[in-house]
Amino acid sequence: MARATVQGRLGERLRWRTAEVVGRRSEYAEATTLMLKVPDWPGHLAGQHVDVRLTAEDGYSTQRSYSVASTPEPGHLELTVQSLPDGEVSPYLAHDMAVGDLLELRGPVGGWFVWRPEQEEPVLLVAGGSGLVPLMSMIRARGSSGGRTPFRLLYSLRSPAHGLYAKELREGLPGLDVTYLYTREAPEGAKREPGRIVPSDLVEHGWPAEFAPTCYVCGPTAFAEKASAYLVLLGHSPERVRVERFGGTGE
Repeated sequence: MARATVQGRLGERLRWRTAEVVGRRSEYAEATTLMLKVPDWPGHLAGQHVDVRLTAEDGYSTQRSYSVASTPEPGHLELTVQSLPDGEVSPYLAHDMAVGDLLELRGPVGGWFVWRPEQEEPVLLVAGGSGLVPLMSMIRARGSSGGRTPFRLLYSLRSPAHGLYAKELREGLPGLDVTYLYTREAPEGAKREPGRIVPSDLVEHGWPAEFAPTCYVCGPTAFAEKASAYLVLLGHSPERVRVERFGGTGE
């Protein structure tokens, strides 16, 4: 019976579902959030992702994986897509997908890079570019659950014009500290010169290793590997540093 239950749950995650676009929100010029209605969507854990499949009229089909940005809830989810110059799927989703259009998705996928409301330890979120998306799901899940777990977010981005969820992060949540690290262009009056993340950023704006926080790092491969290595170098237990990276395929 237990085996049948596990196989049934796996089958549900592997089943393609039809999702309808019910809303769009521009994050910045190259990034858009799609609000999807999926009547039989079971919900997800904060940090999980889905596979999205698009099929052309001639039958050609392609798929990509995207992290879920919204709070876990049945029947609804949001995906934030950054259009890539050499992307096959992302430009269409970010610029051409319209309200009323349909796409296929399956999931949710992933069980390690997730945050659950019952976790009580401090949380450090380290995001590079669009790597903020699954971490934003964690932030929103904390807020919707009424959680009091202290969160700190270090968000590395090219410039103020390339920020995701700018208004929401600006308004903030109690117990959430946000630090922006600009790599190319910093706003006027910024104390930190533009540059890539370095260990001192994690010391100044992260949690001390003795607090035993769970650290979630997400971003392009080079960023994720550097940031996670710095955390271990600073004394954080490798078992408490969870990493999700992307890049290398053009999407």
